[in-house]
Amino acid sequence: MRLRERLIEQIVLEGPMSVADYVSRCLLDPIDGYYTKHVAFGETGDFITAPMVSQAFGEMIGVWAAETWTAMGRPAPFRLAEIGPGDGTLMSDILRVVARVPGMRMAMQLVLIEPSPALRTIQAARFPDARFATALDDGDAPLIVIGNEVLDCLPANQYVRGETGWHECLVGLSEGKLAFGLSAEVAEHLAPLPGQLGDFREYSPAQRRFAAMLAAHIKTNGGAALLIDYGRDVPGPGNTLQALHRHRKYDPLDAPGEHDLTQWADFPAVADAARAEGVAVSRIATQAEFLKAMGIDARFADLAARHPDKAEKLQRQYHRLMDSDEMGALFKVVAFTSDGVPMIGLEADTTAD
Repeated sequence: MRLRERLIEQIVLEGPMSVADYVSRCLLDPIDGYYTKHVAFGETGDFITAPMVSQAFGEMIGVWAAETWTAMGRPAPFRLAEIGPGDGTLMSDILRVVARVPGMRMAMQLVLIEPSPALRTIQAARFPDARFATALDDGDAPLIVIGNEVLDCLPANQYVRGETGWHECLVGLSEGKLAFGLSAEVAEHLAPLPGQLGDFREYSPAQRRFAAMLAAHIKTNGGAALLIDYGRDVPGPGNTLQALHRHRKYDPLDAPGEHDLTQWADFPAVADAARAEGVAVSRIATQAEFLKAMGIDARFADLAARHPDKAEKLQRQYHRLMDSDEMGALFKVVAFTSDGVPMIGLEADTTAD
């Protein structure tokens, strides 16, 4: 029985499910989940991430990791962990920078956090010395953690403003087919939020739990974490649920398990959840701001000088990463650090102090 039929059967037996539960099933179902079955990225897959646009993106993350390790006092050993490494492109570019920093590679324990067995197989071939896990553990060495496009995989519940308050959006059935509907009950925990009739709001306990968990590990072990994703830097209304297949958008209910489902990262909520765990949190920056601070302009100038025949291609890559109408403004960056570890490439957010 396919995932669609199993979801319909579950709804018949148990009633409508939240949008967050629906997205989780579509992505992580052990039989038909998107991440269970799909391992193709880039032009042959359903989406392109920043590391696939240019090697310079991953190299700037490598510079951040190297400068952070130095600022931490060059601990040995330390753990360099990536959450959701995908096909390994980003980590390969990071390690190219790490290899040029005296002592860093020898001190490093590489940890890859990956729930997908299919992706772990790909990653193991590229990084035979890595330790694989499905979640961070406390361990006994300081941490430098990187998560690129992880938050958007953590689903959010959705709510719609009605006459008397906010009503949760649910996935149910209409004439035997999957359909969106609204709960009759008012969501009391959203009552203080302003909104006009028909406005959408998204609230992600999963993103908040993830941020709190990550911050707790950073506080306990010492170190820093860097999160990059597309999302909002101020709270606000909006329906950001989308389904992607071969770089085109589809109805999220069309093909459960066959399309990649994502929702925007709620960076203000992520920052608040981390701050509550007692770590320092950076100001939320745009991807363009962060990459500039890490030296991406100089890196592209160097690449263009050494490969003049590829100048036009490099210019396209730069604009894809940096332009405000491309990834430059839509993607945001936030970092967490433990006591005594300075922010690298980002300003500390002191507004909540």
